[in-house]
Parts: sequence; C-alpha cells; structure tokens
Amino acid sequence: MIPLPLARIAEITSGALTGMADPRAVVRGPVVIDSRAVEPGSLFVAIKGARVDGHDYAAQAIRAGAVAVLATRPVEGPAVIVPDAAAALAELATAQAAALPKVTVIGVTGSAGKTSTKDLLARLTARVGPTIAPVGSFNNELGHPLTVLRADLGTRFMVLELAARNIGHIKDLTRIAPPEIGVVLNVGTAHLGVFGGKEAIAKAKGELVEALPRTGVAVLNADDPLVRAMASRTDARVTFFGRGESASIRAEGVTVDARGRASFTLRTPSGSAPVSLQLFGEHAVENALAAAAAGYELGLPVATIAAELSQATPLSRWRMEVTDRADGVTVVNDAYNANPDSMRAAFAAFEVLGRGRRRFAVIAALRELGEEGPVLNAELGRLAGGSGLAGLIVAGPDAGPVLEGASSAAAEAQAAAQAALDAQAAAQAAAGVPQAPVPHQEAPQGWHGPSPDQGWHGPAQDQGWHGPAQDQGWHGPSPEQGAPQPGWQAPDAGGVPPQGWQAPPAGGPVPGQPPVGGPPMGGVPAGPHAGGPHLGGPVAGAPPGGGAAYPAQAMRIVHVPDAEAAAAELAGWLRPGDAVLVKGPRAMGLERTAELVLGGAAQ
Repeated sequence: MIPLPLARIAEITSGALTGMADPRAVVRGPVVIDSRAVEPGSLFVAIKGARVDGHDYAAQAIRAGAVAVLATRPVEGPAVIVPDAAAALAELATAQAAALPKVTVIGVTGSAGKTSTKDLLARLTARVGPTIAPVGSFNNELGHPLTVLRADLGTRFMVLELAARNIGHIKDLTRIAPPEIGVVLNVGTAHLGVFGGKEAIAKAKGELVEALPRTGVAVLNADDPLVRAMASRTDARVTFFGRGESASIRAEGVTVDARGRASFTLRTPSGSAPVSLQLFGEHAVENALAAAAAGYELGLPVATIAAELSQATPLSRWRMEVTDRADGVTVVNDAYNANPDSMRAAFAAFEVLGRGRRRFAVIAALRELGEEGPVLNAELGRLAGGSGLAGLIVAGPDAGPVLEGASSAAAEAQAAAQAALDAQAAAQAAAGVPQAPVPHQEAPQGWHGPSPDQGWHGPAQDQGWHGPAQDQGWHGPSPEQGAPQPGWQAPDAGGVPPQGWQAPPAGGPVPGQPPVGGPPMGGVPAGPHAGGPHLGGPVAGAPPGGGAAYPAQAMRIVHVPDAEAAAAELAGWLRPGDAVLVKGPRAMGLERTAELVLGGAAQ
C-alpha cells in the first residue's frame, strides 16, 4: 500500500486515535483482517463476525508488529476507532485507489468462472506491467478493498473480482476502484434464492458495465443472451467474446484431450493463434476467451495471449484441481463452491477425464436457490445418477431431493443398459450365434452363470478370471457366513471378505491367494482387467462365444453426514485406477474430503 501516517488514516475514515496511538506512526502495509497475517508495519482491521470477533485478537496483532488496530471500540494498544470497521476499510481503499492515477482497473464478474478468469487475465497483464489481483476469491465487501490496498505507486494493473450477494453490491465495489475495463462472463443460477430470478442476477452483474466510463471497454459473452444484452447499459465501447461468428474474440475448432483439457484456435480481428489449455474442463474455454478479449483490448499481441493462456496452470485452490495418487486414483477437487451451472460443467469434464475407468462422485445439496431449491437439487441428483458413475456419495443436510433424483436416474440408466443387453442377446439368438451355457455348466471359453447362490462366474482359470469352485481359489460365502452376494467373493480359506479387497488383476487371481484391495461394495464385480465385469454397468468382454452379457450393475448411492464421513466411505470403495470428483457448496467444506482421499496432505 501507499504508506500513510495514522493521522491521515483517522482523517480518511473519520476515526479517533486512542490507546496512546502516535499520529505520526506510519502504516506501510499490509492491511489485514486475520491477526495471523500481521507483519511489522501492518494495520489490523478488527471485524466482528458471526463466530469470531477480531477485537479479541487486537493485542496479539500489536505484539506481532501491527502499527495500530482499526476498531469499533477501544482495544489493548494503539487504535483508530470508527463506527463501522468494514465501511472504514472501504473508505481507506477508495482513497488509496484515487492516489494511483497510473493504474488500470479491470473488473471481472459472472455467476461462474470469475476466479479462473481473473487468474488468467492477471497473467496476461503481468506481461505489460506490475499487477495486483485477489488471492483466491477475495471478491466481496472485505476482500475487494483488502486487494486494492495491496497496490502501491508502482502498480500498473489491478485485476479485481466482483461478486454480488444482492442488487447494488457490485455498484458499491466499483466505487472503491472505478474500473476501465469490465468483463462479464455469464448469468447463471448461483444465489438464485437471494436474487429471485436470473433477470435480477443479470441486473446485478450489469452494474459493472454501468460503472464504466465512456472511454472504457465492456467485454461481454456473446453466447449468453443476458450478458449480450448488457451492451445497451453502458456508454463504453463493447467487445464480444464467445464461440459464435458474432464474437470478435472467439474459439474455433475446439477439441478436448483425454484429460479434459481443451485446445482451439484463438481468432481475433488482427489474426489467430493456437491455444492448448492446461486447465481442466471444456468450460475453461470461455474463461480463456474472456481473458484473451481483455488482453487484446490492452494491446497484447495475439501470439503472446495464446502463449500465456497455453502456459497457465490452475492457480486458485479447489477449482478443478486434478491430482493423481501413486496408485493411479485420480482425484478431481472442484470443491470450492457449486451451483447448478458449475455442477453441469464439472460432471461434463469428469466424464471425459474418467473415461474408461470406474468413476465416483461426492456432492452435496446446493444452497441459496430459494423456492426452486428442491427442483434444482433433484435435477442435480438426476445429473449425477445418469452420468454412469460406479458410486455416488451425497454429504450433508437437505439431501433428500438429490438422493431421490439420483436414484431415479440411476434406475432408468440401469434399465436402459439391461434392455440394450437383452436386445443384443435376442439379435444374436435370431442370427444363430451360440449363447452362453446354462448356470453351473462349464464354459472354458467364456462367461457362464448366473448361479442362484454365487452370482456370475468368469472365464476359465487359464483365461484370466477363476470360477467360483473352491479348488480354483474363489468362491462365495458359505451359508453360515451370511447370504451370498453377487460377484467375486473371498478365497476359499478366507471367509467373508473384509471391506476394501479388490478384484483380481490382469491375468486372473492366483488360486488360493487373496487379491490386493477389492470390490468396494461387498462383492460387486470389478474389472475389466481381464475381460471381467466392472462396477457400474456392462463392458466389452462379455461372453466371447456370444450370448447375453452379465446383468447391468446398479450405481451405489449413499448419504453421509459430512466431509470426513464421505472420505471414510470412499476409502472402502476406491481401488487403483479409479477416478473421483469432489464438488459441493462452500459451506460443506468438501475440500476436506479430497484432502483425506489424497492422504491428508494440507490443501
């Protein structure tokens, strides 16, 4: 920040110095609201929250080197006493921004993608000059002024993320640091219950373009009708980004690789260049285009923009973070927050990233959706239930609509898959293709069963999967050990399988020896390592001699109370090579689930 004496801070905030505060003492920054972030020369702002009162940490902040505390009541140590600490923080940031005449302020808003776009755009502006951008999602009435106060006389750009909890919020934020470029990404369903409808959300997001000067630039998403319509709400010049021909900054020939990373040709009025994103999910294309459009308006060459976008890696935590464990399990941590639109984007990306693998998801009921909450949460459940997952965990309260929607969609998907298998078998029978042997009949060249008491048997021992006979090494639980379950069970000397043991690896099990890991759901088949069945539905490798495949497997759907319980449940499900998506509303803290699944490493 620009250094300020306490006397000047008191003047800006209409505050009074107390606690033997020296009016000549200089605050050099940073300005913080977390006493743990205090450094020598800091100003600590004591915010009283719902659970924590910053005034209780004032003395600790002074001991750590804070010059003074901006507070609403006297504290132990030097302080500037103001009626409203948050309002005083905004006033201080407004004065600092006004003292930075060489700074270009760029505001970014939208229902989804703000943080990722901000990170990309800050990378582009850093090519031109020193840039300040929020850490993570500092985008509200506290985070926004704290970010502004990080700027100093050498700052050339401030890339600011603006969030709205209601009409007028973005307008208030733009008064702190008036933007010259405003980027609007989309109008979705985040906070639908607070606003009451998408039109109201559009009204709130459009406050950013209304704040632009005539000499400014509004960067709008041409593919979103509600955003495109904002062009009429500003006197600034308008430039459109998107995928359609009407966008001056657009993506052409979008392709997605096996890890869900998009490549495309960036087309601009002055030329084109190839972009290969390292960000996960095709929805990252829109974020990249928005950043590219703003960078283009700043005069960056197209080749430079494309190169920077191609080199950018995920920066802010818990947003499509993709991590591979040592055993090949891929964890997609997109748990920072969630709304209906971002859920659809995450599941679309996960379908690509987890293709050919057993996939699991941990989600939670969405919040702040108002009267539409039950319907939208049921739609979320149907999205998850119909996405071909092997298993779904729904964490936390208000899960009823999600569970009902997921169960309904999963049942429909299973019925459709079984109908397809039955149709295939009927067609093969009509064509005279040999069918699978009857239950208990040996079938050395393929599948046989199902046995009424043991489930489906695999190919003969020399072809990979062992049959259920005891002399072949695998069998179902005996009557005294409990009711048999479908799929492969414990070795003949092992009794009921412990939770977590896995199906045989490629080549089949070794007779009489237990496998590593296991079908996570009490004996549901796994594979298709050696042509065997897998959890979650049919795969190629059904009877090689023709005939009906084993029945389509149902998705397992469970409800758990919290993030820790979700991780514990997953521990019994996952086996090497699986993939798991973790995504939910911020209040559920599902990033903790991903942390535990990854071994408890700090997130």
